Amino acid sequence: MKILLTAINAKYIHSNPAVYSLKAYAEAHGVRDCEIEIAEYTINQTVDQILTDLYRRKPKVLCFSCYLWNIVYVEQLVRELHKVLPKVEIWLGGPEVSWNAREVLERLSQVRGVMRGEGEETFLEVVDSYGGSGKKPEEIKGITFRRTQEESDGADAEIIECTDRAPMADLNDIPFVYEELDAFENKIIYYESGRGCPFSCSYCLSSVDKCLRFRDLELVKRELQFFIDHRVPQVKFVDRTFNCRREHALEIWQYLEEHDRGITNFHFEVAADLLGEKELGLIAAMRPGLIQLEIGIQSTNEQTIREIRRTMKFDKVKEVVRRIRKCGNVHQHLDLIAGLPFEDYKSFAKSFNDVYELKPEQLQLGFLKVLKGSYMEEMAEDYGLVYQDRPPFEVLSTKWLSYEDVIRLKGVEEIVEVYYNSGQFVKTLELLERESTDAFSMYEALRDYYEENGLDKVNHTRLGRYEILAAFIAQYPERKNGFAESIKSESAKRMKLYRESLTYDLYLRENVKNRPAFAGDPTVDKKTASAFYEEEAKTHRYLKGYEQYEKRQMRKMTHLEQIAGELLLFDYQNRNPLTNQAAVYIVN
Repeated sequence: MKILLTAINAKYIHSNPAVYSLKAYAEAHGVRDCEIEIAEYTINQTVDQILTDLYRRKPKVLCFSCYLWNIVYVEQLVRELHKVLPKVEIWLGGPEVSWNAREVLERLSQVRGVMRGEGEETFLEVVDSYGGSGKKPEEIKGITFRRTQEESDGADAEIIECTDRAPMADLNDIPFVYEELDAFENKIIYYESGRGCPFSCSYCLSSVDKCLRFRDLELVKRELQFFIDHRVPQVKFVDRTFNCRREHALEIWQYLEEHDRGITNFHFEVAADLLGEKELGLIAAMRPGLIQLEIGIQSTNEQTIREIRRTMKFDKVKEVVRRIRKCGNVHQHLDLIAGLPFEDYKSFAKSFNDVYELKPEQLQLGFLKVLKGSYMEEMAEDYGLVYQDRPPFEVLSTKWLSYEDVIRLKGVEEIVEVYYNSGQFVKTLELLERESTDAFSMYEALRDYYEENGLDKVNHTRLGRYEILAAFIAQYPERKNGFAESIKSESAKRMKLYRESLTYDLYLRENVKNRPAFAGDPTVDKKTASAFYEEEAKTHRYLKGYEQYEKRQMRKMTHLEQIAGELLLFDYQNRNPLTNQAAVYIVN
């Protein structure tokens, strides 16, 4: 009998660790008379494409892994699948159906049951029940199922909610699922060394599971060594607050630092204010790009932090983030959430400026999602919280934030993503910040410029973004939104400085051959460039590692530019592992 575990991911580069864990656990415990397969798709495929493939696989039991990003697709597929495979039994699992399982079954008559919460032990028992174990559905903990008319002795089908299943006691019992890496080629690898979260953030479902459990550290080390040996590009730990147990985090980081082979990057979600001197000293010694850190700040409004049940000392966070940034070897991703209680537009602008001042490699401006089963959902009425009925159940307004404010913040989010998080406008943004009263006002002004000129309704090329920024800069001092009073008007000197900074930013990331209009005529003549590369081919004074190339090849692989009286050489074979920026040398 074929049982098909189905995952519909947000992007092709994503994989679904849940379905692989369920399959591995069931097979390790000797499921009887069942063949378990995995099918992965993306939300970019059409429903018809997925439906066709599922139909041709002809499963007896079909299980879907349900999340915010795929639940709409899953529900469409469930309804269509029942028409073409009326005898297939459909089960759902995952966070998007665990907390409202009865409602899901009432809405989707085609679904046989829902596996709630952690799935390994529950899935094993469900599979065994199909394989002839004799166990009845009502004897399986952690499921909500629809009793058929046959099981109800001809009466109407009814929905049965079985008792909850306790969290799995021993995570070491879950097999390692990456022994065969072929299925994960060109995809991000997700890894779990622990489950549960000690904190009680009101917007998060991780706080529901207070039972902290960890895989044995020696087992974890062997599995991480597998990734290192196989030169996996990136491994993302899915542990919530990875460093909540300090000794656990320290030992793993120590192992990675000692066994690093210069290839694999490891991503961790951490609480910065819990990092002590030992951790910071260890991080400082790591290879640039060995680890990257995601730090959820969410807000710097103290009343908001208390209300959402977070424990965060922002002064400590600032100190830690700055220390790590000073080392220049770790990519830091800081998060903010708009729509939290007691945070109005002005307060959020302050939170943004507080976090922006820390200059993370990425600043994620997100919006509150009201998840089923969360404390935030319980408090929605008290907060005047209006949110979407459809996934991702995102905030529309609150007592403190109007829908108009949300729209404005959405615009700022898009501008920050394009101009800050892309890392493509570093020098130019630094100059603009000096002319601005604050960073948030600067991005607001750029957002307004996009909207006033209809630029927000059009897709732009990368060079187009540069041209737009140059046009915005030309009129920026005259705008009423967010500029320093000391800035009088556009001047030739000022625009020359900005054209140089835009040109620097452009060549810092990309060796473009078609020179954009804002950069003007080439600043290095052919004779000067020819003489430089002729000499460099002999001495390799600047371009180390180019010894096998002749001067014409070196010229194609690098770029010379005269900026602010200095001759700069951009080296694209040697890039910063954190920012992907080319190495830059001042040529004497």
